[in-house]
Amino acid sequence: MSLISDNLQVVRADLSACADKFGRDPKEISLLAVSKTFPAGAVLEAARNGQVCFGENYLQEAIEKMQELQRLAPELQLEWHFIGPIQSNKTRQIAENFSWVHAVDREKIAQRLSDQRPSELPAINICLQVNISAEQSKSGVEPAQVLPLARAVAAMPGLRLRGLMAVPEASDDEATQRAAFAQLRKLQENLLEQGVPVDTLSMGMSGDMHAAIAEGSTMLRIGSAIFGKRTYAE
Repeated sequence: MSLISDNLQVVRADLSACADKFGRDPKEISLLAVSKTFPAGAVLEAARNGQVCFGENYLQEAIEKMQELQRLAPELQLEWHFIGPIQSNKTRQIAENFSWVHAVDREKIAQRLSDQRPSELPAINICLQVNISAEQSKSGVEPAQVLPLARAVAAMPGLRLRGLMAVPEASDDEATQRAAFAQLRKLQENLLEQGVPVDTLSMGMSGDMHAAIAEGSTMLRIGSAIFGKRTYAE
């Protein structure tokens, strides 16, 4: 078996055991394999071991990967998630090629995605990115602005608002991790109380997935634990 296959088994077992520990149904937590910087061959290995959902940060790399995989294995039905920052000049390609977008933090970007989504495709599943730790270097809407942005996005015809996403400030302390994720969960609960239907909390990565599961994550974004150490081009 390949390293990626072995890693997937470990991650899935870890997810299931952690869900059981916190009284959650593992089936309620989906696994998004973050394949940015890894080649199409790595995605193909994961896909042939049952992984369907893949997350990408870099648009051109992602498009090239999709095209190569279509050539290598046209029978695969993969679900592509765009999880990186969104520039206005990239919205058309994102709208045309991705099923999910996790990093919407401005009404302008949401409107462009809605307008540019091809009419023959289903609405794009949208998560609003929240800057839960108030870091200057991170994208994301401020918590106080989540409700008005959510209402605006929910009204756009090319989009389907699904929930919230966050990348909290890095910490090795599980209590600190849980506190940040709890803030996002409370924002989701507030949306539901205000009549905005959302069902997704995209939170938790390789280093904090246990804390995320404990606080209600429904989608884990896992990269290095599946594909190995990531290296970036100079």
